[in-house]
Amino acid sequence: MKRREALKSGLAAAAAMSLAGSGRAAGPFGAPPGKFKLHYAPSFGQFKAHAGDDLKAQIQFCADEGFTAMFDNGLMGRPAADQELIAGELAKRGMALGPFVLYADFAKESFVLRNDEIRELLVGLMGKGIEVMKRTGCRQALVVPGRYNQNLFWDYQTANVIDNLRDCAEIAAPAGLVLVLEPLNRRDHPGLFLSGMPQAYAICRAVDSPSIKILDDMYHQQISEGNLLPHIDACWDEIAAFHIGDNPGRKEPMTGEINYRNIFKHLHDKAFRGVLGMEHGARAKGREGERAVIEAYQACDGF
Repeated sequence: MKRREALKSGLAAAAAMSLAGSGRAAGPFGAPPGKFKLHYAPSFGQFKAHAGDDLKAQIQFCADEGFTAMFDNGLMGRPAADQELIAGELAKRGMALGPFVLYADFAKESFVLRNDEIRELLVGLMGKGIEVMKRTGCRQALVVPGRYNQNLFWDYQTANVIDNLRDCAEIAAPAGLVLVLEPLNRRDHPGLFLSGMPQAYAICRAVDSPSIKILDDMYHQQISEGNLLPHIDACWDEIAAFHIGDNPGRKEPMTGEINYRNIFKHLHDKAFRGVLGMEHGARAKGREGERAVIEAYQACDGF
């Protein structure tokens, strides 16, 4: 055997032994083996420079990189065939699908009002959400309760939100659909009713339904109130999912002021098994930027 062939053979054998020792093999994209400890969920298109536009290829790339979930804010707007394709491809790989957006009208006063028009809107929304749930198997749908009313006392608006959510729960709960309420910060989204974790927690406790929970977007909450870990603990029984994004800039972890390494360890120690949507951009563009996002999660997931 020639020296060059012997060297190549030896390197190949060493690589095979390394993979065998890990118990996992690299995927077709050539990614290193291993899975993340938590269900971090890239969005479709987040790794477009690597995986392209094909939905199946994007799912495969994320699986090869160790991700065990994905999320899609635009899921409801996709054709039924694409929804079913996404669900099927994720199921083949044992991956979860994070909450899809059911309602997030930032311009309209909706849940804060109580009338026949709003009731008709909510009943229709629940029906659409249940249809998507049945096609995709995703049992969590994100809701932003809309704008607050300038002329109605705040407490009346809160009572209306609670009553409207109770009506929603009566439809969603028997079907197994969970609505997750997302508080958004008032700096980026002025005029919205729901802006903080304590507020969302109080509403969930008042509704008192397993079908009404909280999605904690940590980017928004860092701006609104900070003190992230104590708020997570205080609201723990009502939290069903998270969104990730560093502040300032809403880019990947380790690009801002939030200590995501500590947060991820905290969630792991609390045995959180839900989805953490990677709802953020990348500090750099193209393949380099996408690789930096993955490496940031690898670093933080090491705790």
